[in-house]
Amino acid sequence: MTDCMRRCENWNQGLEVMSRGGELFAYFFSSTIFVVTGRTGPVNFFDFISAAPSPLYHVHTVYRQKISVLQHNPALHVPLRPGDPTPVQRNLNPAMHPFAKARERTRALNAAKLDKIFAKPFVDSLEGHIDAVEVLTKPLESLTTVASGSWDGGLILHNLHTRSEMLKIPQAHKGKISGLCFADSKGNRLLSCSVDRHVRLWRVGNGDGEDDAMSSSQDPLHVFPWKTSFNSIDHHRSDPLFATASSTVQIWDETKSAPVSNLTFPTSNETVSSVRFNLAEPSVLASVGSDRTFTLYDIRTGKAERRVVMQFRSNALSWSPTLPTMALLASEDHNLYTFDVRHMNAPVQIYKGHVAAVMSCEWAPTGVEFVSGGWDRTVRIWNSREAGGKEKGPGGREVVYHTKRMQRVTSTIYSSDARYVLSGSDDGNVRIWKAKASDKLGVITARERAAMEYRETLVKRWAVDKDVGRVQRTRHLPKAVYKAGQLKHTMLEARRVKEERRRKHTRAGEQKPTAEKKKTIIAEQS
Repeated sequence: MTDCMRRCENWNQGLEVMSRGGELFAYFFSSTIFVVTGRTGPVNFFDFISAAPSPLYHVHTVYRQKISVLQHNPALHVPLRPGDPTPVQRNLNPAMHPFAKARERTRALNAAKLDKIFAKPFVDSLEGHIDAVEVLTKPLESLTTVASGSWDGGLILHNLHTRSEMLKIPQAHKGKISGLCFADSKGNRLLSCSVDRHVRLWRVGNGDGEDDAMSSSQDPLHVFPWKTSFNSIDHHRSDPLFATASSTVQIWDETKSAPVSNLTFPTSNETVSSVRFNLAEPSVLASVGSDRTFTLYDIRTGKAERRVVMQFRSNALSWSPTLPTMALLASEDHNLYTFDVRHMNAPVQIYKGHVAAVMSCEWAPTGVEFVSGGWDRTVRIWNSREAGGKEKGPGGREVVYHTKRMQRVTSTIYSSDARYVLSGSDDGNVRIWKAKASDKLGVITARERAAMEYRETLVKRWAVDKDVGRVQRTRHLPKAVYKAGQLKHTMLEARRVKEERRRKHTRAGEQKPTAEKKKTIIAEQS
């Protein structure tokens, strides 16, 4: 009896039975130990506690003890919503999991390979033009509307959701359409300019694809004639004003048929190729011209404020939506430059990768990335280092999109939700690309999204690994682009060696090396 009680004191596993000699039994129930003696062997505890008293059983309360039980909240072990992954409790102690890092590295390598396998960036092609697509534009508050202008003078309004034409004006102008912009944020009115020396204002619908046939018209609402051809156009953010680029920068009022002011630098003798209003301070606008200049204007003072002369001319200009003082330039020297307009003596960053002249550029609505298109028949997506992005892209390189049939790219823009990139090229097509090549189209469940985010985090964490980095850096370029890149690298290396030898054989101190950013600017004027 005493031996059984001593064993019962250490018993801690629910409702159990012990036997000693077939006559003594101990039960543990509800923190109380019962000892039962009888002559018939082991019995069911619930039988004898529910039965009437019997001389066959003698129950003795031997030991009472308070027991601390580990309790868990069941809500922590089930998904919060249907479709969510089941929560898993993990012990992060490395001593308990000696192979955790090896397993995580294998998962990161597989995630990088899956990202390459499912990288299919091309979505669709929007047809309708019979000549090269010169310019693309979108309204600020519409996710589906995009307008395109062609060298044949045709104007088309596209719906990205249905991938159809909302409006088509075959002969909007008699020559190449060189500029497009929406006159309001909803996308109801559209401004176009051309080399036929006219600016036209069109009613194009409500911007969401509903009742466009009734609200659109093949006839312009207003025509603004002028003496010279136009190269670019941009509308003020809130006022009924727009700016055009020709031999000078001109400010127009929608209610008047002549420009209200001409903005030009006193010593300027150029043809302005692109003009853009600042997104944060609409009274400030910038332009790039054929005389290799980058100029800032203020419509409140009615004059040019500052100007820099660069080594090569720029073809396109774009303002950052999140950094108001940051401007992006697409240059003829195959590079892209970002300038802080507060310090214009040197560019902030130089982005190298194109192997021919860069013809277009635009920031993403997030301000973290920007897209460019060039004469090398490629579309490239870059991560902005000024906005805190990585150095370039996956594997330390920019993302390159290309197809066999795509010719020289003349225009590129982002969609308003930053999920897609659109490009216009010489072959007359407007192509839709994914901003992230491996993104899945359609509905994504919460479980799939959690898995994709986990794989993306793994790849970022193990990007310094040799094998993971090699998979990320791997990309296929057209043979012509690859060979041109090799030739360009050889030429730049030869130039660097020549300068180094020249300094080596010159008297010490007479010729000092110049930083790459300082070489870009020839003169700064104000």
